Amino acid sequence: MTQPAVLPTPEDLVRHHTVYSCVMGSRAFGLATNGSDTDRRGIFLAPTALYWRFDKPPTHVDGPADEQFSWELERFCELALRANPNALECLHSPLVEHIDDTGRELLALREAFLSRQVHQTFTGYATSQRRKLEADIRQYGAPRWKHAMHLLRLLGSCRDLLRTGELVTDVGEDREPLLAVKRGEVKWPEVERRMDRLAAEAEAAEAKSPLQPEPDRARVEDFLTRTRRASVR
Repeated sequence: MTQPAVLPTPEDLVRHHTVYSCVMGSRAFGLATNGSDTDRRGIFLAPTALYWRFDKPPTHVDGPADEQFSWELERFCELALRANPNALECLHSPLVEHIDDTGRELLALREAFLSRQVHQTFTGYATSQRRKLEADIRQYGAPRWKHAMHLLRLLGSCRDLLRTGELVTDVGEDREPLLAVKRGEVKWPEVERRMDRLAAEAEAAEAKSPLQPEPDRARVEDFLTRTRRASVR
């Protein structure tokens, strides 16, 4: 009798089928300090044959290393097409740790994912995070300053992306002003003023943005279909 094939564990999918992985978080943003963690993000391609079973491969996997998170390729593409900030920034990290031919083709598609939809998703996420910071102030008397710093970074990234059509993760000359926020050296009213200014500048940039109105879904779907078909062999 033929024995059933041993299915890979979620961790094995990351270990053996990753097409792209990088460092994200403060190290990719140019905001790392001595105590910063190393956040790793990756994309794995689950073999097509696994989708012929009742139990499908996971859409994402935590681990196996600490501070490591990976998406399955299809799920990643769905998120990036929706202009999810975490997914888009993953493709633009300056700290790539692993990449194969499929990963290189995915990186070559980076512009296909970008569109003016980033205004809605980036600022929408920022708005939700700001409400949490305001709740912290009401409850504890102060916001989580690290989160405030990253909210400012995200709004600045959104504004610059809409202005230039290019997503740059490193904050460059904004490093020290942002770290001052993280250290709690900037009063909350001033942080709010900066948030309001960045949000207004992002809104003004959307109308004149060189970005396409919608992402190139057909181009991404073609890539995904070809990749799935190739993994059957």
